[in-house]
Amino acid sequence: MSAESGPIPPWYKQFWPWFLIGLLASSVAFSLTYLVLSIHFYDGTVEQDYYKRGLAINEQLAKQEHAKALGLEAVMRADPRTGDIVVDLKGERQPERLYLELIFPTESSRDRSLVLEHVRDGRYVTMIDKPLNYRWYLHLQPAPGQEAEWRLTGEAKFPTETGISLSPGI
Repeated sequence: MSAESGPIPPWYKQFWPWFLIGLLASSVAFSLTYLVLSIHFYDGTVEQDYYKRGLAINEQLAKQEHAKALGLEAVMRADPRTGDIVVDLKGERQPERLYLELIFPTESSRDRSLVLEHVRDGRYVTMIDKPLNYRWYLHLQPAPGQEAEWRLTGEAKFPTETGISLSPGI
């Protein structure tokens, strides 16, 4: 009862070692490809200090609640041909200037800050040099940065011919 089989071929002539080596080699090749692509097309973080920004959410909510208490709301229009941005503000407060932050969702290098000048009853105007395209988040406030007492927020996809509503966001 002796089962004699032929001589066993060397390991490098068998299928399974090469299959396993191929799996390992392909995983190394894909990993290196992903590494090179992620380094080459690195887009950075949108917000550098996201932890601090997360802690400041209550302050932002307080600004929006204050805007709601003042009865503030606005409609923004952007003319893609002339670059004019017009904001009509309704409510109790009519400051001399408004600050509009245009925030691009994925690339912080595309963010813009604009100063709008008061021209008449609740109407504010400014101009932009480059036309707006794609989707943007909008923050309208009476002072730049964190020192503003209220904030209106909105979202828009440009170019658009319709008015964009900016509200307290609550």
